[in-house]
Amino acid sequence: MITTLDLERIAEQHGITITTQNLPAPLCGYYRDDTQTIVLHDKLNDIQYKCTLAHELIHAQHHDTPTANMYHARNEQRTRNLTALLLIRLEDYMTAERIYTGDIARIAAMLDVTVQVARDYITALKKIAQPTNLTAYA
Repeated sequence: MITTLDLERIAEQHGITITTQNLPAPLCGYYRDDTQTIVLHDKLNDIQYKCTLAHELIHAQHHDTPTANMYHARNEQRTRNLTALLLIRLEDYMTAERIYTGDIARIAAMLDVTVQVARDYITALKKIAQPTNLTAYA
């Protein structure tokens, strides 16, 4: 399982500065590519901090630039899926699912992620499992 310290080391290795400040609701954080800075809300709990940091590191990896509506919807969905796949191992999810049988709040707690990240993980798994129709290219 990836830790907050692991994420902070990744940021440091890539020259990304992490700062915290009071942000307007519902904003938890954002990435500024021009300054290579991740800004996180100073009121996040430990799990929210880890999940938001991972999310913003994905934006940094793709050099996403916030717009008036934060990020382009496609970029945001990609980032949410990749964040979930980064933070959750399949074996850990399967164990949590077996124990808590669909209780997403307990599954998220066991995996040390937010409920949103746990939901995004399920969405990402479904996308991965969908067969693609390549017959049109044959």
